[in-house]
Amino acid sequence: MNGRTQGWRKAGKATSRSLVALVSVGVLSSMGYGWWVFGDADTKTVTTDVISQEVKDQRIPLDGAVDMLLTGMDSRTDAYGNPLPKEVLAMLNAGKSDGERNTDTMILVHIPVDGTRAIAISFPRDSWVQLAGGFGKHRINSAFAYAYNNAREELANTAPDEKTLDDQAKVAGRKNLIETVQNLIGNSVTIDRYAEVNLLSFYDVTNAIGGVEVCLNQATSDPLSGANFQAGPQTVIGAQALSFVRQRHNLPNGDLDRIVRQQAFLGALANKVLSADMLTSPNKVRDLIAAVQRSVVLSDGWQLSTFAAQMSGLTAGGIDFYTIPTLGDMKVGGADVLKVDPAQVAAFVSSLTTEDTPASSKSSAPTTTTTNQARPALGTITVNVRNGSTTQGLARTVLKTLTDKGYQGGNVGDAEAVTSSSVIQYAPGERSVAEYTGNELGGQFTYEEDGALSANHLTVVVGTNYGQGGTGTQVSGTSAPTTPVTKPTPQINADGLNCVN
Repeated sequence: MNGRTQGWRKAGKATSRSLVALVSVGVLSSMGYGWWVFGDADTKTVTTDVISQEVKDQRIPLDGAVDMLLTGMDSRTDAYGNPLPKEVLAMLNAGKSDGERNTDTMILVHIPVDGTRAIAISFPRDSWVQLAGGFGKHRINSAFAYAYNNAREELANTAPDEKTLDDQAKVAGRKNLIETVQNLIGNSVTIDRYAEVNLLSFYDVTNAIGGVEVCLNQATSDPLSGANFQAGPQTVIGAQALSFVRQRHNLPNGDLDRIVRQQAFLGALANKVLSADMLTSPNKVRDLIAAVQRSVVLSDGWQLSTFAAQMSGLTAGGIDFYTIPTLGDMKVGGADVLKVDPAQVAAFVSSLTTEDTPASSKSSAPTTTTTNQARPALGTITVNVRNGSTTQGLARTVLKTLTDKGYQGGNVGDAEAVTSSSVIQYAPGERSVAEYTGNELGGQFTYEEDGALSANHLTVVVGTNYGQGGTGTQVSGTSAPTTPVTKPTPQINADGLNCVN
């Protein structure tokens, strides 16, 4: 989320899930220009008391940064708890409510004190983590639901009516989600803002701004989300835009592709909101504010005008999107989940939020990110590593280096001794992805096309020469190599058109 105030008070952008897309951009975009033009926006926005008093008291932290958790639900109600009309649900292809208490999109947005950039970090819904509240280990997207259901049971006999009971249970769910994410990311940042959106908000906001341009690597369809898109650049709006960011079936990498698609959409949304056409149209800003008020819930205590002023220097090129590192798929009780290492996640978040130097060059020309370009969407690339060297544990070390940079972790294993150049095997047509990965590792590699590999998959075979003769890490004996401390590369930057799966 972001807002800006120069000239016609520019609006902000942010990050979020299918629907979170909304809030980020919606709320703050309306702020930049609109909060001064339409001064009643604060009084009509729904708020929730979910940030602890201790954090509120430190709301002006030593570093002056803002850290927001943006969430999205497939809720069939508006921000006031009113059920959405059946005709609206049909138009949105919402179908039957299924697990609407799960927060299937969660994005942490870190905005440094200067307000000139925003770092957005997505959390895959299937990440297997320790939930706060004593609920044990589960998918991260269930943190809200466990606490919500528990609160309804505990408060059932004390709440005066159903609406009060539901409101109290929602607060418990939100607090538990915030605490769960905070525990996972460590102490480098403190979540001090919360925003929540639903189906209606996304639909309304995208209509208010007249749609955004997106780009797909290939045609795709999915009857569950209503997605039916051609390959290449295209403009999506309303229900079509909602389908674009909700689709996860029939994508090569499922939910991980959906995350990157959401990030690309949010980047396009940011560009649209910050455009001259938007910023010089009071009517469009008024529509945007109205859409946000209908469907967005914000944590209370925001000093919105102060926040919007802080965002005055933000441009689309200053917005970078990432996904936390994961360690590949695993089965828990028959369910497919994603393995994550909390220490690795905390280090990843710290590397992005504790340095002042932007992760990507903001002065470079806009770029188009495709599977065959210099900078692929790293969160969609799964890497397996094989150890063909005499250094014990080298495969796992190399995999960690790549997951720290944003790649998806596959599996590790041994290979026959490789005394010549280390090798990167890639799927047909994806040599550029392999070459980019070789540059990230800093070593000298031979590249081989492997028809058995599926799209967006690589196999790195490290040989005895790994770390020698190039800029890569030097390996000696069995000791672990020292990984250079650098910021991970963004999956998506909001400047320009990003082509994704």
